[in-house]
Amino acid sequence: MLRFLGRLLRWTLWAGLGFAALSAVAVLALRVINPPTSAFMIAAQCEAWFGNDPKPFHLRQDWRDISAISPQVAMAVVASEDQQFPLHSGFDVGQIRKALADAENGRRARGASTITQQTAKNLFLWSGHSFLRKGLEAWFTVLMEALWPKQRILEVYLNIAEFGRGLYGVQAASRAYFHHDARTLSASEAALLAAVLPNPIRLRADAPSRYVQGRQGEIMGQMQALGGAYWLKDVLPRPAKARR
Repeated sequence: MLRFLGRLLRWTLWAGLGFAALSAVAVLALRVINPPTSAFMIAAQCEAWFGNDPKPFHLRQDWRDISAISPQVAMAVVASEDQQFPLHSGFDVGQIRKALADAENGRRARGASTITQQTAKNLFLWSGHSFLRKGLEAWFTVLMEALWPKQRILEVYLNIAEFGRGLYGVQAASRAYFHHDARTLSASEAALLAAVLPNPIRLRADAPSRYVQGRQGEIMGQMQALGGAYWLKDVLPRPAKARR
């Protein structure tokens, strides 16, 4: 029995080390290789194939380098999702503490996931709230922060984030909702896209509710407030000619 437990422990250790090495190699490779898909895209496509939803499903995603995306989009996403993104190392400790305090006081828990955490989850993992998934999310977050520059994290996020049913990435969303390229997204359009990110299926950019319109206005105000932040210069893409 002790021999069996010893072997099991060794195999578990080697499996863990193997996973750590392979995941590190994968993350390092994706620093320069654009991911052709994501775990969330694969899950959505499989659900459409094997689920009972009668609505036709068409997955749309068109990769764009961050230099080919309006800087307004990056500013809007940072303003709405993770204002400490250029400064933290993958985890916003202040927001985590606030979320825990809200939960302890019976208030509705606020989102505390950073852009890096959301990218890790969307790219490699599955939806849910299990300890296993959160642990893997934390691991991939650490790897991405260690192996990728901030601008690469933001670039991947902008290309795999869901903006509507079957719509992944800013370019696909820009074409679907505004009928032009992501390079020319205006501040108001970028803020509208960012406003639906918390729940892109319930919150719609093509038929924005009063709540979404209110969030759009709030995000535009936050974008203006962040516009002069010196620490954003290394994260945001170089300005492109955008429509007003």
